[in-house]
Amino acid sequence: MTDARPSAISIARLTTPIGVALLATDETGVLRAFNWTDYGPQMSAWLKRHYPATPPVEGAAPVAMRRAFEAYFAGEGGALAAVPWRAAGTAFQLGVWQALCAIPPGETLSYAGLAARIDRPTAMRAVGLANGANPVALVVPCHRVIGANKTLTGYGGGLHRKRWLLAHEGASFKDQLAA
Repeated sequence: MTDARPSAISIARLTTPIGVALLATDETGVLRAFNWTDYGPQMSAWLKRHYPATPPVEGAAPVAMRRAFEAYFAGEGGALAAVPWRAAGTAFQLGVWQALCAIPPGETLSYAGLAARIDRPTAMRAVGLANGANPVALVVPCHRVIGANKTLTGYGGGLHRKRWLLAHEGASFKDQLAA
């Protein structure tokens, strides 16, 4: 989804089994950013950098969006596919983020696999950087990208959350902590 500058951004809080989430939505009810409260300063800096003329205010998430997140955490893995999102990013980043949305719940993909999906098989590092720059985590499921050896790799919300999300979705991965 391409970016159009919002005229308003509101930040809502959502309690989840793995912490309190922050949902930044615009005046049309589109998700602009998602993160956890312990990463709130990073999200605020991202919003300020990309939407400097639109200071966020506390508010409520659209009811349908809140219900989609609640359904996801209640076990409906595909519930977040209906959440509308827009993100500021380069054409390459947007392409990676769109490709992430094609990874179904319960499945994972390596960085090399993701690079191949966007017809850039040698761009694994660039894909990794774009994956890490995803501002609408969970809805754009960057947590579904793991190492080529099926081990967990970094996640902006913390590896403990990535581990929980993948287990919640029934994905197969090698957990270094369980070894």
